[in-house]
Order: sequence, then structure tokens, then C-alpha cells
Amino acid sequence: MNHLISYQAATLAAFQQLRSGETRLGETLFWPVPASEFTLALQQAKAAGVRFVILGIPEDIGPRANLGNGGADLGFMAFLKRFLNLQANPFVAGSGIWIAGEIQCADLQQQSLNLDVKDPAQLTLLRALCAEVDERVTPVVQAIFAAGLLPIVIGGGHNNALPILQALAQQTGTAVNAVNLDPHCDFRLLEGRHSGNGFSYAKAQQWLDRYFVVGLHELKNSAAALTQMQQAGVGFCSYQDIYLRQHCSFEQSLQLALDYFNAALPRDPTFTPTPLGIELDTDSISMMPVSAFTNCGVTVASAERYVYYFASLPQSRYLHLAEAAPAQHPAGLAAGMSEAGQVLTALVLAFIQAKTAVE
Repeated sequence: MNHLISYQAATLAAFQQLRSGETRLGETLFWPVPASEFTLALQQAKAAGVRFVILGIPEDIGPRANLGNGGADLGFMAFLKRFLNLQANPFVAGSGIWIAGEIQCADLQQQSLNLDVKDPAQLTLLRALCAEVDERVTPVVQAIFAAGLLPIVIGGGHNNALPILQALAQQTGTAVNAVNLDPHCDFRLLEGRHSGNGFSYAKAQQWLDRYFVVGLHELKNSAAALTQMQQAGVGFCSYQDIYLRQHCSFEQSLQLALDYFNAALPRDPTFTPTPLGIELDTDSISMMPVSAFTNCGVTVASAERYVYYFASLPQSRYLHLAEAAPAQHPAGLAAGMSEAGQVLTALVLAFIQAKTAVE
């Protein structure tokens, strides 16, 4: 994989804060034979009992191409600093986890830095760079699916939903489903790639079948995007329905999403459900340092429950955590790195523990 920067144990050793008498999770992770080609390393991982492959995407091109704030390139780094320093104990088996590395984005990031989004020509260039990120992500994630492993993709903007959905659809040979905890539908116009149209592009390119948004904010989505959603048959349960009007609880909103997917299933009990992607925009979480900061979102506990609920389904095939931007924390970068790292780690653990419990 030309655009994967592979990690080795030594790569992450500097992040670990060791303490006498304790073992950190980072010390127990799986590592392939050094210098192994990626496909071979995946085979080694599968043979060793690994189930989860963690992949970082250090970019913020997508959010900026959506006329938003930068900083999502540091989300994966924040995660690593927290996750690696968890205690190794019987609740999580580090031997079943491989942190494969990160998508090479530094060159694209550098090209994007001086582009002015107020200039239409330069905005077009920025969106073209976002499309290049797509092309780098898809083959890496598809190889993980092909190995029969579960990708956990962290960092970057929500633009990366498109290449992940494409990878899953290409590997399974069918359009796939996605559930998304997000105040934004990310179903905007097909105007060039950015973080606001990953799902509309996936639908237009026939990688995406059914799509449901949990916690969609009724006043943070354009009329055009909502119309496109309706025409495409996209389902949602709004933030206002859950918290303002209290038409349903948060738990009931998850059941509504599941009912939406199940409504398309044949009555044949032997039918295999359509593969499902679990998408979570951390913009949905109150006070989270993100590209679009909010104090009117869900709690971390609710976000964890969302991940656990859908990860418990056998048809769910990946977790994607987008938009964490540590530099956007009101108290500064250090506070943002700490808080983003804690939240991302909690969400990853929810996915791992759910999958470990049901399979």
C-alpha cells in the first residue's frame, strides 16, 4: 500500500508512560514481522487472532474544503496518547488489536495550507485534494475488509466516510448501509469533495444503500440537503425529537434506526443482513473539541452507548470516528489533546467490547 505509513512497536513507544508494576495496553498489542508487506501483515494478524485494525487519517482538508475549521489532522495523535496508556487487564485483550499506521497525508496537507477558500479556483483545488485523500484511503481499508478484520478508522474529516463505504461495498459486492450519530446529515450537494457530502457522494456512486442519521439537528442542515435526503429515502431521528419534544428517548432513537434498516429485509429468516458501517461525527458530542464546536449535543455516555448498540449487531463491519480537532478546545491545544484522546478512546473501547461480547 503506497500511501500507508506502517507503524512498528518502536514507533509508538515514545507515547507510552510506563510505571513499575503495571502493564500498559500499548505493550500488549499485536505487531507483524517487521517490514512485512501490508497484505502479508494482515494475514499474520488474522492468523494470530487479531480482530481489530486501527487506522489513522491525519488530515483536515475535508473540513476546510467544506468552509469549516481545521485541526482534525491531530485527532489520531490525541487518541494514541490516551489509548496506548490504558491499563492492560482482562477487560480488553491487546493481542487482538493492531495499530496498523496512518494514511500518508502530509504532502496533501502541505499543498492545502495556503489555499484560500474565498477564491473559487483555490477552493476547487482544495476539494480536488480531498478527492485524493479518498483515493488513498479506499485500497487500505478494502485490504482490511478482505482479510476478514474490523477497521477502526480515526481522524480527519467526515469526508472519509465515502472511501470507507466504497471499500466495504467493493469488498462485499453490494451497496451497504450506514448509521451516523451527527447533527449534520453530510448529504450536501455534489459540488466537489468535502466533509459535508461524503454520504451524498456514496449514494450517487451506488456504494450506499440505506442511511440513517441519529441526532440530526433540524436547524444545522440546509433545505437543499434535507430535500436530497428525502428524495434518497434517508431516515433520521432529530435532536429536537429526542431532547426538545421528547417524542422518543435516545435509546428509542437507536431502535428506530435499527427498525429502518430491518424494514428493508426480506421475510426469509436465513437472509444475511446488509453490511453496516458505524459512523460517528464527534461534532455530535457536547463540549468536544471538534471542527464545529457545540455545547448542545449528546453526552459522551450516549455516544458510547450508540457505538456499543450498533457494534453488537453482527452485520456492523467498521467504526469511523471523525472530526475531532484538539486545537479547537477553548482552553487550548493541550487540553484539546487530552479531552479528544479520552473521548476517542472511550468510543473505540465501546466498539471493541461490544464486538468481543457478541462474536
